[in-house]
Amino acid sequence: MTTTENTFSVPTKAEVSEKNQATFDQLEKQIGFVPNLYAYYAKNNTALNDYLALQGRKSTLRAKEKEVVNLVTSQINGCRYCQSAHTAIGKMNGFNDEQILEIRGGKASFDSKLDALAKFTAAVVNNKAKISNEAKEAFFNAGYSEVNMIDVVILIGDKIMSNYIHNLTGFEIDFPIAPEL
Repeated sequence: MTTTENTFSVPTKAEVSEKNQATFDQLEKQIGFVPNLYAYYAKNNTALNDYLALQGRKSTLRAKEKEVVNLVTSQINGCRYCQSAHTAIGKMNGFNDEQILEIRGGKASFDSKLDALAKFTAAVVNNKAKISNEAKEAFFNAGYSEVNMIDVVILIGDKIMSNYIHNLTGFEIDFPIAPEL
């Protein structure tokens, strides 16, 4: 790739290492296809499996809570790929279209605990974690703990990596495109 070229390609299974080909096979069995984001990570011999290990780690956060963090972070970072992917995953986890749009906007008025999580996540991402004591207190008063806070920060880091990869490359979004806010 030359420095003036702005097109980033997603590799095919044949273009990645044998280890990543085996991971593609696992992804196809688990989710039915290899999302372009995962395929792009496979350009690097270790990044895909490292990233999947991070995503698969045990967490104190429930699936819905993870999607709140993913949606808020992806919205703030302007990643259309992750907004679209997590809109689809959010629906699979029981959120409706209206709730997803509200979450992407940094709140969840339909659930006080998720609202506190959305606001906390937005504050952390927007302020590089230099947030007010009041913002932390609201998170803890909603029933979250320091252990949960660690999981939120790890999940934000996970999502920032993907947001940045797609924002840098702009490869094709292979999920239904999420509406703009």
